[in-house]
Amino acid sequence: MNCIIIGVAGGTGSGKSTFTRRLEEAFPDDVAVIYHDSYYRRQDEISLEERRKVNYDHPDSLETQLLLEHLHLLKDGKAIKCPVYDYSQHNRSDLVRSVEPRRIIIVEGILILADKRLRDLLDIKIYVEADADERILRRVVRDVKERGRDIDNIVEQYLTTVKPMHYLYVEPTRAMADIVINSGMNNVAFDIVRSKIRLMLNDENADF
Repeated sequence: MNCIIIGVAGGTGSGKSTFTRRLEEAFPDDVAVIYHDSYYRRQDEISLEERRKVNYDHPDSLETQLLLEHLHLLKDGKAIKCPVYDYSQHNRSDLVRSVEPRRIIIVEGILILADKRLRDLLDIKIYVEADADERILRRVVRDVKERGRDIDNIVEQYLTTVKPMHYLYVEPTRAMADIVINSGMNNVAFDIVRSKIRLMLNDENADF
């Protein structure tokens, strides 16, 4: 099955999800979204307190090999059972989410461009960036409202792992993107990406 695989990367709270959601709304019948965060490794063997201290912003925390296998299945026109991550327990849940193959597959995550195998599968590589102060504020709001975390844990995690890992692993991938945008609400960048996708969808001879 011919499909376009788009990677949306960038630091925590940069606007990745906003940009991804806009693409979903622009191509409502053609998009399937996979989040790299869903592929955090299972950690049943350690306690919740120990799981809270794990560095989740390091590439080794993610089962990227399974994500790659799933992307290849989608390219072959086969549905996948995507893991579902429980942020409140810092562990993969026992649930799975069925994802059907679509003409556009969006893969979103801070480390999407850090793995060469994954980069090589992407037809369009996007990096969303934002001011560091804005990113941390967005992360705090998200983690409290959506993930049931307390402020002390969020701050400790940000200072000990999120911030240093951003400069070590995330920000360097900016140079590997096809397009860098300064906001998930950047209309010019969005129009450019949308137009490119339309051209690829309409080109019957597109080699992607």
